[in-house]
Amino acid sequence: MNKRAWMTSGLIVGTALLSTGCVPEQKYNDLLTAYKGQEQQLLTAQNELSTARANEDRLRTQLAATMADLEELQKRIANGDVDMDAWIAKYEELKKQLASLEMSQLPPDLTTELTKLENEYPDVFEFDPKTGMLRFKNDFTFDPGSDQLKSGANAVLAKLANILNSNSASKFEVKVVGHTDNMPVVRTKAKFGNNVMLSVYRSASLRNALVKDGVSAGRFQIAGYGEYRPVVVNGAKGASENRRVELFLTPLAFDLSASSPSEDRTPAETPVAAKAAAPKAAPVSDDEPTK
Repeated sequence: MNKRAWMTSGLIVGTALLSTGCVPEQKYNDLLTAYKGQEQQLLTAQNELSTARANEDRLRTQLAATMADLEELQKRIANGDVDMDAWIAKYEELKKQLASLEMSQLPPDLTTELTKLENEYPDVFEFDPKTGMLRFKNDFTFDPGSDQLKSGANAVLAKLANILNSNSASKFEVKVVGHTDNMPVVRTKAKFGNNVMLSVYRSASLRNALVKDGVSAGRFQIAGYGEYRPVVVNGAKGASENRRVELFLTPLAFDLSASSPSEDRTPAETPVAAKAAAPKAAPVSDDEPTK
C-alpha cells in the first residue's frame, strides 16, 4: 500500500472515531444537565424543609391548645351544658383553626395580609403561604452589584413593616437571608469582595429599612449565602430566580422587653469614617465566582 493509500485510510479511521466520539460526549452533557436539575430540586426541597421545621414548635403549641379546647368542649357537651349554641359556635371556629394550621405556617389573618401584599406588588414581593416564606426579587430591589435599595422597594417595605407590627406578627422574629447567582462581583468588588458579603449587605439594607419603618431592631437576624443556595440552575448569565432576599418568620424565643436599647448599626449603614478606623478584617478566601 502506497503512502497516499495509508493517508486516506488514516483519514477515514480518524473521521469515524470523531463521529463516534460525539455520541458519548452528548450523552455526558445530557446526563450532567439532568444531574444539575435534580441537584437544584433537592436544594429547593431542603430549603422548604428547613422553613417548615423552623415553625414546627409554634404549630405544635397551637395544635395542642386547640385540642385542649376541643376536649373541654366535648366534656361540657357530655355534661349537658346549657349554653349549647355558644359552644357549638366555638366548636365550628376551632375546626376552622385546625384546618388553617394544616394549610399555612402562619396565623390566618397574617397569611391574608401577606397574600394581599404579594398581589399588590407581584414584581417585587412573593409570599409562600405553605412555608410562611417572604421573598424579595433582587432585580426589582437592588441594582447589579449594589446593596442600595431601589426607590420602588420602599413602598412595599413600608407596608410590610405595618404588617410585621400587627398583633398577629409581633410575636415573630424575622430572619433575613440574602442570595445571589454565580456571576462575579466586578464593579463593586473592592467593597464586597465576593457574593457572600454582597448578600449579607443586601440583607442588612432590607433589615435597616424595616427598622426605620418601625419594626423592632431586636426581632431581626441577618445572613447571606451568596451563590451557594441556588433554587434553579445558573445559566451563562446566572439566573434571576437565584438573586433574591428571603424572610422567615419564627416565634420569638427572647423577651425583648428585658433588653436595653443600644446604638443600632449594621454593615450596610456603618459610617465610612468608622469603617476606616476599624481593624482590617482578614481576607476571605473564596475560589468560587462571585456577583
